[in-house]
Amino acid sequence: MVEFTRLSESGEYTQRREELRRAEIELIEHRERVAAMRRTLPDGPRVDDYVFVEGPRDLDAGDTPVREVRLSELFTGPGRVLIVYHLMYGKAQTTACPMCTMWIDGFNGVAQHVERNADFVVVAAADPATLRAHARGRGWDRLRLLSCANNTFKYDLRSEDEDGGQDSTISVFNRDASGAVRHMYSAHPWISTDMRERGIDLLCPTWHLLDLTSEGRGDWYASLSYD
Repeated sequence: MVEFTRLSESGEYTQRREELRRAEIELIEHRERVAAMRRTLPDGPRVDDYVFVEGPRDLDAGDTPVREVRLSELFTGPGRVLIVYHLMYGKAQTTACPMCTMWIDGFNGVAQHVERNADFVVVAAADPATLRAHARGRGWDRLRLLSCANNTFKYDLRSEDEDGGQDSTISVFNRDASGAVRHMYSAHPWISTDMRERGIDLLCPTWHLLDLTSEGRGDWYASLSYD
């Protein structure tokens, strides 16, 4: 048994806390097995070398022109992995998704750490000016923000439907020995027909913090601002 505090606990509390500790160990071990399964997936399909439009990271860049960049050019070196977050913004989604925005607020803070091991970008169907304006309002200054308004990237990865409806998604890509980009892994909130909001829970530290409380998540949901 591990003692987490020096406080005086009831026998019932100590017993229940020990049961919880063992369950937490099982959860960690299972999560590590799942992560190992993810890492050992076989080569996925080759994907098109999509063309995105990128604005400057500098939030004060003003009218600095955007530039085109291909998917293959997002890898900054040999052996690097590319992580892409699909922001729900653009086309039928005329307001940026609050939940996506909250996650990206956090990604902006940890981007410099992630980039030690992997390349990371945010992609949205919004046009470059609209995307840049949202980024400026949130203070996103450490992220590569790409518009895919004119390609089928989000549609092909099922984060966009035929009517321009948007969904959040996380995708990972590798490059093979020939330099071709291959899809490794994607996950959506809808991980099954009866579980539509939990498929990428691991991206959300807010939920994990609330899960530590006696009230749990309750009916909490992210907002673009809190009055």
